[in-house]
Amino acid sequence: MSESTVYHNALALNSTLGEYRLEAVLGVGGFGITYLARDAHLDKQVAIKEYLPGDLAIRALDGSVVPVSTDHQYDYQWGLERFIEEARTLARFSHPHIVRVNRYFESNGTGYMVMDYEDGESLNQMLKRAPLPAEAELRRMLLPLLDGLAAVHAAKFLHRDIKPSNIFMRAHGSPVLLDFGAARATGGGTRSMTAVLTPGYAPLEQYAADGRQGPWSDIYALGGVLFRAVTDQNPPDAVSRLQGDTVAQTLAAARGRYSEPLLRAIEWALKVQPELRPQSIAEWKAVFEAQAATPVTAQAAAAVPANMRPAAATTPATAGRQVPSRTMRTTGTAGSGWRRVGWVAALCMAVLVALGWYRRHAEPPAAAPAQVAPQPVVPAPPGVPRPADALPSREFAPGVDPRERPPRPDLVPDRLRERISEDFRGADRDGDGYLSPAEVEGRFPVIAREFGSVDRDGDRRISPDEFSALRRMQLEGRRQVQQR
Repeated sequence: MSESTVYHNALALNSTLGEYRLEAVLGVGGFGITYLARDAHLDKQVAIKEYLPGDLAIRALDGSVVPVSTDHQYDYQWGLERFIEEARTLARFSHPHIVRVNRYFESNGTGYMVMDYEDGESLNQMLKRAPLPAEAELRRMLLPLLDGLAAVHAAKFLHRDIKPSNIFMRAHGSPVLLDFGAARATGGGTRSMTAVLTPGYAPLEQYAADGRQGPWSDIYALGGVLFRAVTDQNPPDAVSRLQGDTVAQTLAAARGRYSEPLLRAIEWALKVQPELRPQSIAEWKAVFEAQAATPVTAQAAAAVPANMRPAAATTPATAGRQVPSRTMRTTGTAGSGWRRVGWVAALCMAVLVALGWYRRHAEPPAAAPAQVAPQPVVPAPPGVPRPADALPSREFAPGVDPRERPPRPDLVPDRLRERISEDFRGADRDGDGYLSPAEVEGRFPVIAREFGSVDRDGDRRISPDEFSALRRMQLEGRRQVQQR
């Protein structure tokens, strides 16, 4: 984990701090030094962070920490109080992706935090060893960090110094956010306290003592971390971006390797103006969650945002063929898989049958078909019922698609015409030239079930005209099915 670097301002290795024996220097930040130590009581390794701001204090010969000068005494003491506050704040968190402080104590004129030590390496070291990680790997790192940072912000606390060296990657791949030393670093008496930042990762508002900082400030820094990961370059300094901004151009070069939604999310987080960035972790995280819920290729995402992609639509090109489903597949045994195939086949067959029925019984479309010249109707002598096959149907049966209209009586084959006439006469038991509900009951179950629809004039009886139109449609439909 530690790099082979000599830190001259650090405590001597193998020296002791109470029950802790210092074994190595893990790193140096703007506000202190972190050591690897062994707890003599519990016989386990721990990480100890010492408050030693390099701009304000130095190491004396006796190992104590003292301000550089009396002019820096106030700022040094103010920073030490903030260091204690940081330790107390972090001790309240119990989050797997935020460094946990187990103890705080004072010695050598300064303060120390004792934290759990875990094997791994910093993200900075990982990116040097394996640059340009896969997008899936970045997501596995980012989403837990967002959860941890959201917990920090919920406690009205800001990190203010997020960068690759302050993100620790455990050996099993889980990330943890380190070094809250810059937290609450604004408000001191001199610029050395208010301008604690890392160029490239610090937003513009962090350069000024009166800059309005908030969750959007940490989001900017985390956007810079992602920029470093996908471009293998440190992000440009926020101040220099006011004169010439190259962020969008540099991210554009990463297209193809990384998806468009990810690159857009990074660019959004790195907006120079605070009000143009995501204002909360939840707002920024929603972009990544939406993309994870709708996986698309980078090329498709470039055209349509991942969280705006509609469900699979039927177009003329896809009509009549099966559109692949985007839903997740369920797992199961081979036997259950074949049973599902059988159910799917049965369902498809049922849909096809229902579609065929619908096409024969659906409402006619709004656009009326071409009108057919009405056929002359010869009135029958008074008192003589007109035979069913002697009259053309003036209308179509309810629910009949005009495109499937029955043939005109003068065009119906003699055999079909005779059959319709025989059916009507056979059902008309009282010989009044109409069919009552009792007469169609049992003989024509479909007509009995849809009597109200067939009886277009609503006189509670079916005329030869109404019966003829419906029967021609039914018989012709059966004939077409048989021919298929």
